Formats: sequence, C-alpha cells, structure tokens
Amino acid sequence: MIKTLSIKIAAWRRYRDSVRELSRLSDRELDDLGIGRADIQALVRQSTDSEA
Repeated sequence: MIKTLSIKIAAWRRYRDSVRELSRLSDRELDDLGIGRADIQALVRQSTDSEA
C-alpha cells in the first residue's frame, strides 16, 4: 500500500511539473509544438497515463 501511494505521488508530481513547464511556454512556442494552451492538461494526463 505504501509503495502504491508513493507511485501515485510520483506520478502526480510528474504531471504537475509537466503542466507547469508547458504552461510557461509562449503561445508561439506551443504552436510550434502543435499544442494548444487549452490542451496542455489533457495531453500531459494522456502522456502520464501511458507511462504507467
């Protein structure tokens, strides 16, 4: 149970850090990557879900 909790916390931290980093990019930089600002959370969630 402790291991599961630590895995979930680590995944949440990766999600939070990724959203934070992408949110810091300008709209132009996001556009260059093909990412809309409104899509950041869903994109990161999808990415972190596929890691598990």
